Amino acid sequence: MIDADGYFRSRIQFLVFDGYLKETPRMTTGDVVIVDIDDESLTKLGQWPWSRTVLADIIQNLNTMGVKVVGFDGVLAEPDRTSPAKISEYLPPDIVKELKQKEGLLLRDNDLVLAEAIKNTGNFVGAFSHGSNKEKPRIVSAILSKKDTKTHFLRHAERFASVAKFLPVFEAVLAGNGSFMAQEDVDSIIRRTGLILSDGNTLYPALSTEVIRVSHSGTIKPVIKLGRNKDFDENKIDTKFRLAIEKYEAPIDDDGMIWLHYRAWNKKDNYVPAYKILDPDMQEEMTERFKDKIVLIGSSAEGLLDLRPTPQGLIPGVEIHANAIEQVLSNHYLLRPQIIKDTENNFILLVGLITIFIAPFVGALFLALVYGGLIAFTFYFSHIMFLNSGILIDPFYPSIAALAIFMLSSILSYIRTEADRKQVKQAFGYYISPDFMKELTKNPDKLQLGGETRELTVMFTDIRSFTTISESMSPEALIQLMNDFLTPMSDLVMNNRGTIDKYMGDAMMAFWNAPLDDKDHAAHACHTALQMNEALAPINERLRAEAKAQNTTALILNAGIGINTGTASVGNMGSKQRFAYSALGDTVNLASRLEGQTKTYGVNTLIGAETCKQVPAFATLELDLLRVKGKQEPVHVFTLIGDEEYAAQQLFRDWQQAHNEMITHYRTQNFSKAEKLIAECQNLSDGNLSDFYKLYEERIAGLKENDPGTDWDGVFTATSK
Repeated sequence: MIDADGYFRSRIQFLVFDGYLKETPRMTTGDVVIVDIDDESLTKLGQWPWSRTVLADIIQNLNTMGVKVVGFDGVLAEPDRTSPAKISEYLPPDIVKELKQKEGLLLRDNDLVLAEAIKNTGNFVGAFSHGSNKEKPRIVSAILSKKDTKTHFLRHAERFASVAKFLPVFEAVLAGNGSFMAQEDVDSIIRRTGLILSDGNTLYPALSTEVIRVSHSGTIKPVIKLGRNKDFDENKIDTKFRLAIEKYEAPIDDDGMIWLHYRAWNKKDNYVPAYKILDPDMQEEMTERFKDKIVLIGSSAEGLLDLRPTPQGLIPGVEIHANAIEQVLSNHYLLRPQIIKDTENNFILLVGLITIFIAPFVGALFLALVYGGLIAFTFYFSHIMFLNSGILIDPFYPSIAALAIFMLSSILSYIRTEADRKQVKQAFGYYISPDFMKELTKNPDKLQLGGETRELTVMFTDIRSFTTISESMSPEALIQLMNDFLTPMSDLVMNNRGTIDKYMGDAMMAFWNAPLDDKDHAAHACHTALQMNEALAPINERLRAEAKAQNTTALILNAGIGINTGTASVGNMGSKQRFAYSALGDTVNLASRLEGQTKTYGVNTLIGAETCKQVPAFATLELDLLRVKGKQEPVHVFTLIGDEEYAAQQLFRDWQQAHNEMITHYRTQNFSKAEKLIAECQNLSDGNLSDFYKLYEERIAGLKENDPGTDWDGVFTATSK
């Protein structure tokens, strides 16, 4: 058999099919009885080969018992060496002459005796197999087929070149003649048998085919017809060809074979030792046993070496033909048509396509459950189809292929995930905290690297009077100072779930709520700002100590911080060659402007109105209605004084009340009242906003001298960034 599926695939298919056959053997029909040349018969009748007269007696007795046909699973290729005619060839001529005169017994030819018995019974089927005889075996009844069908099987059926066959004296009188060649699979197991064979020029029947044909001999000589399955176009789950023997039609594969569904053959019910056929005392019993039966003569004796490997284990070779005969007579077949093989391959392809489409969108656990369900269904469906329809579907190889696809998909998914994580680390590793990075790499699907619009809280921070500071320092000292400033500032941003956007000399930009969601982004930004002011204290202490040691004036660092909350565009920005994760928009611009105005109001931190709205528990004070440079609409600006704990103190609440009243009187042009409240606020603030209140005193003085008019809106327009 041509191994079209490949060695490995065929082996795993056979494991499944063999399991089915062992689990559910075929039921017996009782049509076939085996005359067994067993060890007991060899003991009683002598060693093999027996005299041809013994075989002649067996054949004649079986015919008398009323059998339909006798098939011989073997070859009588050599003359009987025990024949008197053969012995006389070795005796002196005078002795032969004397014996002839006394009795003609020694001149009898046993082969002729057997040939006469074969001819007289008219139902004996001989056989041929692989051998060295170049002469072709006799065809008793030619296989009828159309030219195209014959051409197909001449090319694809099991081939033989030379044979071992019956002696011509026997072959000439056989009622049928067929092959008992057995073709093993790639693992040396016989699972199929051919009903027709080819020598490249002629089609020959198998022994089982000829036995069935001869068993139906009557007034009309039965024939074997080979043709296409007329129902194949409507039923693709079938074979393309049919081998017809009288009323029986066997569905054969493209190579002329059928799958064998073995059944158990036992000595008691299915075998009859050959010696019993010759026992006169058992004739009545044997007649009852053999009447109207199909008989195969074979051997189970170990010494005759006719044991063949099958899914059921080692069995006598005659059982292979017996199984084939019973399957044809009972119309019981196992089918593995091409459409089933194509479906298995398409299943693998379909699983691969489904994996490609759904794997990026589902988790590995869900995909494993899907694959587990598919594999379980495949095995269940295969088993049901075998039990109910005799269809052989391989569930194992497609399942292995599906499992391989799943594993490959999982590996690729892992590689892709690791690549995504690597990309995330490359993009954000220096800009967000390690804990935040773990969360981001754990859920990279939450990251939208392309670009999106979302609410952010943006922070700008800058060193005050940096130009003056840098003029008095060497480049090395300046770089060290910048590192000393930006390192703690960066750590605070990352520790509070912020993302560092960029460094701009002495300035830094950061934002919250991207790339991962942060519902408390405004609060985290405000906490960062408060901590930044505290973080500068030890740096300034070190600078003072260094200045004192060098007998120079200490350069004290002071940072201005601007914070604003609002909608912005965030994502990868730049060119194809170089890009960075950044944010753009009016919200970002206003945060930058607020940082620049901290000098104007003499505060460390300015926050926008939306930021203040989202942190009601923090200690904040409104400073002004400001029209920043580049914007026409004024915005309310606030300063961040302290955290939630500070805001809960009574002193701050008193200060906040007085401060708000001052702002209200200022905008309603009640300047005298505003001035009084400024003095009260300065006392309550303990000098924290002294520069701011001084600024308002100067504004009020100017407004008193130059009446702003009734249409004055209280807006201050910034002339610088």
